[in-house]
Amino acid sequence: MSSSTTTERFPSAAGPVVLTGTPVVPGVALGPVVRPSGAVTLPTGGEPAVDEATRPGEKARFHAAADVVAGRLEGRAAGATGVSAEVLTTTAGMARDRALRGAAEQRIDAGVSAAVAATEAAQQFVDLFTGLGGLMAERVTDVRDVRDRIVAELTGQGEPGVPRPEMPSVLLADDLAPADAAGLDPARIIGLATRLGGTTSHTAIIARQLGLPCVVAVGGLDDVPVGAQVLLDGENGTVTVDPDPDTAQRRVEVARRAAELLTAYKGPAVTLDGFAVALLANVQDGAGARAAAAAFAEGVGLLRTELAFLGHAEEPSVEEQARHYAEVFAAFEGRKVVLRTLDAGSDKPLAFATLPDEPNPALGVRGLRIARRNPGLLHRQLDAVAQAARETGSAPWVMAPMVATVAEAAEFAELVRARGLVPGVMIEVPSAALLAHRLLEHVDFLSIGTNDLSQYTLAADRLSADLADLTDPWQPALLHLVQLTAEAGQRMGKPVGVCGEAAADPMLACVLVGLGVTSLSCAASAVAGVGARLATVDLATCQRAAEAALAAADPPAARAAVRAVLAG
Repeated sequence: MSSSTTTERFPSAAGPVVLTGTPVVPGVALGPVVRPSGAVTLPTGGEPAVDEATRPGEKARFHAAADVVAGRLEGRAAGATGVSAEVLTTTAGMARDRALRGAAEQRIDAGVSAAVAATEAAQQFVDLFTGLGGLMAERVTDVRDVRDRIVAELTGQGEPGVPRPEMPSVLLADDLAPADAAGLDPARIIGLATRLGGTTSHTAIIARQLGLPCVVAVGGLDDVPVGAQVLLDGENGTVTVDPDPDTAQRRVEVARRAAELLTAYKGPAVTLDGFAVALLANVQDGAGARAAAAAFAEGVGLLRTELAFLGHAEEPSVEEQARHYAEVFAAFEGRKVVLRTLDAGSDKPLAFATLPDEPNPALGVRGLRIARRNPGLLHRQLDAVAQAARETGSAPWVMAPMVATVAEAAEFAELVRARGLVPGVMIEVPSAALLAHRLLEHVDFLSIGTNDLSQYTLAADRLSADLADLTDPWQPALLHLVQLTAEAGQRMGKPVGVCGEAAADPMLACVLVGLGVTSLSCAASAVAGVGARLATVDLATCQRAAEAALAAADPPAARAAVRAVLAG
């Protein structure tokens, strides 16, 4: 857990003060502090009852405001890619949600104004999701964000969220609503630090996609005033307030030279002694795939197919899905593309695919388990993949999420091979890691999803800010499961990749290679950093780094030990 090194609080502290947190995205940012705009003022109630004659007008006002909010978010989603597009689309869908709108209409019928109705209807869903707990509780942030946007539109307060500063600035916040994180402009916001959050939170994932230097779980951020000069170091996980100008400029210059070296990266990824590591990209659509190819990714290690389903009240047709997948295949013609079948459920509910009001969604019907009650959904998706493969002349690899047993792997492999595709499964639960050698008797490859594997190994919600230290990808327990899985792949002569956020950390990438991982898949913006870092070490050094990480007691000790090995 993070804490500030300061011995006294702002504004009385003199000289530089260093606040520490968890590093997420490497890089350095120097600039003035900005913060999200102040909270929207919500109606307090106690207003005169809306008479019956004007209630239809209040309903129309509510729907118009919700439509404006949804339209803005959808417009931003259209100009975004990857996780940003998914987050914006999901939040827009919440603004259009029929249940939320119906709840608001009921309250207007009871005599309250549109603004009060929006507030009370949102609170109904906040209470529901909070009661469900787990990952569903994380949707509370989205509900409140949509509420604030609708109320602001109704009351003329202006859209809440992240400011657009005139000069490049460093954003400090408790945390960001996913839609705000997805809408960041890297030309104006050059670094990001949050008091809450973890390495796999939406904020962290989006910062990584945008290439923004980022530190999370930073103690003491509340005391840093707007306008203060800060030096954010995304590699070391520090925020220095009022840094010494000369020291700060030297650090910025070192980071600038390091960034220039990254521009020279053209791939493929090899270690200093010539050991090849397939460096792939995580994408969600054709635009993201084309951006990844331009960033010298060697292929796609994780095609998240959820974007083809989001925003649909009904399952998209085989033809619609095939067009979506074909765009990605075409961007990497003749190269490796690994597609993950629909990973709905938990924090990605779909009206036509997931169970409503599931008591514990994170441990419920999600990923491959959806096929238990709706096998046709999986069969039609595989048909769409096969159709897209035929149309583009591609040979995609297809993997299932949330596989827990050998029987599930065997059944999935049979379905995939029947369509002429290459089958694999994701390692996201400890049972799959422990039985990796037996899974490989049925499938041709494994891909480790470190985000989910960390939460199920440490029994800690990966989106919980309070438990961010437990879901840190440097946790030795997680790395031991990665080692076990990679060793199974080596014994069976089959590839084992990592497609979780851990693969985007250049220093951790060296550890993963040392553990025996054969491919790494990360955000396109992280490809050059990972590839360039691997080029500075040989395989033996990676193996020593892996041993040091496994022997460490906790993530900070693991980072320190590996940093010493790589510097040696």
